[in-house]
Amino acid sequence: MAAIVTGLIPILRTAVDTTTTYKCRSLWFGFLCMRLVVLFVAEMPWFKLDSDFSCNTTQDMCTRSCFNQHFDKPIMVAWNFFFILLIMSVLLMELFASHLRSAAQKRSSRQRKSTGELEAQGKSVSVPESEPPGKMVIDLHKDRGTVGFYLLSTVLRIMVEVWFVYVLLSWNLPKVDEGPFKCKSGICPEIHICLVRAAPEKRMSIYALASVSGLVIVTSVLFCLYSIFHYLCKF
Repeated sequence: MAAIVTGLIPILRTAVDTTTTYKCRSLWFGFLCMRLVVLFVAEMPWFKLDSDFSCNTTQDMCTRSCFNQHFDKPIMVAWNFFFILLIMSVLLMELFASHLRSAAQKRSSRQRKSTGELEAQGKSVSVPESEPPGKMVIDLHKDRGTVGFYLLSTVLRIMVEVWFVYVLLSWNLPKVDEGPFKCKSGICPEIHICLVRAAPEKRMSIYALASVSGLVIVTSVLFCLYSIFHYLCKF
């Protein structure tokens, strides 16, 4: 539990930072928090995978050889790697928003300097209304490039989630979606019967992760369609 709280703190701290905001920003950070919680819970049945695997042999070397043969693809490391990729897809827009804010601050500074020089010369100038100090809202109606970059980050998020679902259903699920299986390795030529314990819990963890990914994919696709018709088609 301490690990999940430690992971949630920086995400929530960034999410509540209102210096720069844009459409659906809170939603994406909400998905990150939900993914982190589900990932923590889903990994619990896999913590003792080595001890959950057993074969009808007294030779420990044969059991380990069958274990490596059966679980020949990464599981929890792959899950954490995809979570990092998901964070990067969100931070991509955060970095772009930070760039836009920095550019806006430079323009505002130059404008104030120019206004001060004109006032010093005795000329009357009108000062345009500005946003509240310390806050910037990105208006996607004004710049097609901003919309395109936002869509790019969203498409990358969709690709990461689709890839993750593929790994879950093609790599991980078949390994725990069967009963006792026969194993024959090069170290032990005889055939052994092996079994993975607590398979229903492990399958449920995979289904939970796939469900969250499916929700993110559907939401992201709908947001892309909305952005294309609402922002790009109105330029």
